[in-house]
Amino acid sequence: MSTINTNQTSNVYEQINEANKAQSTRTPQTSSDSDMFMQLMIAQLQNQDPTSPAETNDFMQQISSMSQVESINNLNVTMNNLASSMLSSQSALQASSMVGQNVYAKTDVATVTADNKDVKGIVELPASTSNLRVKIFDPTGAEIETLDLGPKNAGDLNFTWNAGDDAAFRNYRVVAEVATSDGYKAVNSYLAYNVNSVTLGQNGVGMKLNTDAGSIAFSDIKRIG
Repeated sequence: MSTINTNQTSNVYEQINEANKAQSTRTPQTSSDSDMFMQLMIAQLQNQDPTSPAETNDFMQQISSMSQVESINNLNVTMNNLASSMLSSQSALQASSMVGQNVYAKTDVATVTADNKDVKGIVELPASTSNLRVKIFDPTGAEIETLDLGPKNAGDLNFTWNAGDDAAFRNYRVVAEVATSDGYKAVNSYLAYNVNSVTLGQNGVGMKLNTDAGSIAFSDIKRIG
């Protein structure tokens, strides 16, 4: 068996560690691991006892271990790339199925068009209330109508506001409020929109649904259909 100078080897290990720390920000993990193994083997050869060199089998085992680690790292990289590719494909497939669908999105902007004068929505009631009302405001901030829906139990409640034949084709602001002991308090409302197109984020993450009201995050969708 070989005898290694502990002091010299310690210094070599410290140099290798410092070099690997600096290199880790520039090179892939697989390359860093291979370089580390090779430098350690070279350090072992340089510092072994000439009268008792290391056994060939020992070096072969070290090379084998290095190959196994490198293979595992390569497999991890391949699997991560495959997972990212599958995620992107799945997101693209999901996105394509969303186009043309009606979704209820967390927004207070309602768009009235010639083809759609009925604004449909969902109010999320965290608790029962003696009165639920939905206020409609025009682009100037003026209140143009209030829907008093009366007492309601906790849960999701559907509502519809008909803008009327004389309504201007533009965006309106919709605010849902519940009666409390301290007056009226705003609650979450979700308005129906048709999905015109979909924008995918990096690797399919962060999908945006493009509607007449603008882009809406998929996480803000309450209901589809």
